[in-house]
Amino acid sequence: METFTAANSTILDPGGNVHDHSVRSSASSIIAAYLVDNVPEFRELAELRTKGWSNPKGDAFFRKQRRNADESDEKTAVYFYNLMKIIGQELQDNTNAFALRTRSTKPPSILDMCMAPGGFLAKALSFNPNARALAFSLPASAGGHRVLLPRSLNIEKRFLDITMLAEDMGVRTLPTEHPGVGGFLPRHLEPWQRFDLIICDGQVLRTHSRAFYREKREAVRLTATQLALGLEHVRLGGTMIVLFHKVEAWDTVTTLRRFHRFASVKLFKPKRGHATRSSFYMVATDIQSQGPEAIAAVERWKTIWRAATFGSDEEYECMLCEDELDAEELLRKFGSELVGLGREVWKVQADALAKASFIRGSRVSG
Repeated sequence: METFTAANSTILDPGGNVHDHSVRSSASSIIAAYLVDNVPEFRELAELRTKGWSNPKGDAFFRKQRRNADESDEKTAVYFYNLMKIIGQELQDNTNAFALRTRSTKPPSILDMCMAPGGFLAKALSFNPNARALAFSLPASAGGHRVLLPRSLNIEKRFLDITMLAEDMGVRTLPTEHPGVGGFLPRHLEPWQRFDLIICDGQVLRTHSRAFYREKREAVRLTATQLALGLEHVRLGGTMIVLFHKVEAWDTVTTLRRFHRFASVKLFKPKRGHATRSSFYMVATDIQSQGPEAIAAVERWKTIWRAATFGSDEEYECMLCEDELDAEELLRKFGSELVGLGREVWKVQADALAKASFIRGSRVSG
């Protein structure tokens, strides 16, 4: 469930069907309008996106990417495994994210929330050869990708659906009438377990066989699980690498602002595998995971997961917007930081789209 698996995933993206309701769509529109007015890089990107959306060749381009991800054979799987190692190297060269500085005498530790096929974790371990890793991955029998990461005594692999980790997400008593009650899982992370690096790059897989009732909220459940358990189990001063889509999306902006309160935040968009897409990585370092802001964030994401898993439509929609600033207030308090974080991400995508076969020659002038 690494980055290549869902080219146009709606994870944390209010523009997708998963999040498409009036309040949050309106907030995203307000943010986009602010950026068009104030950030030349975003203005150019917005115009190029519009040109791409209106060209059937653009649909064909991304449809082919999705098909390659969904129907990969052994050769393609190896290609994507190696691609993730290349992306990991690019990330390290630009952010130093894999340079782990543990405060204990023990070897550094890594938690990979969605590991398959394993190229990203392999690259992280190459920079930390004495590190120990715990890696979760959706079983191949449930539609997960094949794991190509070599076996090692330093790596523990657990094949499971992390969105069903009910006890880890704070639910001890399950509603007996829930249609998925038999599929929820007991605790897999002990309360005391801490890791120096958390990797959260999982996306909803179209190949994942799951009950119909889960479809509308699955992206939110997956995101909330990764963020809550990742932040809860990162060591004080540790690092989280999180894959997002669309810097300007409402959910993304509010999440970035949250991390900005208790960590040093950088955004990075690799030029391999991500350039034409909206995807990018947040690298949060020196995380103050035991502070009140971080603890509150963990509880919020767990609450969102519970609402997305067990709540009615009304409860779920209310929870997504609860305790958030309105868009105008958020921009007053975080707008300049958002521009500073996102400017290079938008530029990289605009440069790539301008060269794309379905847009080439449409570069915005001036």
